[in-house]
Amino acid sequence: MIKVILCDDHALIRRGIRDTLSDAPDIEVMGEAGDYGELRALMRNHTCDVLVLDINMPGRSGLDVLHVLKDEGSTVKVLIVSMYPEDQYAIRALRAGAFGYVNKGGDPQLLVQAVRTVAQGRKYVTPEIAQMLVESLTTPVTENAHEKLSDRELQTLVMIASGKRLSDIAEELMLSPKTVSVYRARVLEKLGLANNSELTVYAIRNGLVGS
Repeated sequence: MIKVILCDDHALIRRGIRDTLSDAPDIEVMGEAGDYGELRALMRNHTCDVLVLDINMPGRSGLDVLHVLKDEGSTVKVLIVSMYPEDQYAIRALRAGAFGYVNKGGDPQLLVQAVRTVAQGRKYVTPEIAQMLVESLTTPVTENAHEKLSDRELQTLVMIASGKRLSDIAEELMLSPKTVSVYRARVLEKLGLANNSELTVYAIRNGLVGS
């Protein structure tokens, strides 16, 4: 039996994932968490084979959680689920230690397949991600400027470009507005941009947000 813990801040999405996985005869959902604090409490009391983790959560993001688990030497295999397209976060998540990346908008049965694959200690990648990985190996290294951003800086960039105010971002990420302003300043400096309008145009041109 594959033991799974879910972590997603949207209760309806968690329910959908839980129902999909619970229908599989070889998967048991041990518990659900809505944020990092709940997840830590769950993992203290339950062992699991696979952690199904959302990438965009209040407070610590899924990428932050990946780094923490990696630093702790955790043996839990992490499957990232996200609404973000693969080309935005998949490679970054895999580099951070994830065993797989699944888009929430895809076929639910792919999620079941991904959990089974990851539970066996194998990486789960979609054909799109596989193609991206191949291209990253065979093409000259021409790294986009945003690929040099930290995980939190990239998150801030995407949220600003999506039209969110700094105060909204601070509340959602459970950070101070001053800290978010620092992230914004770093993003502008690293990308050579002057203001939020230029930042938004950059994000759209590079496929980080929809136009």
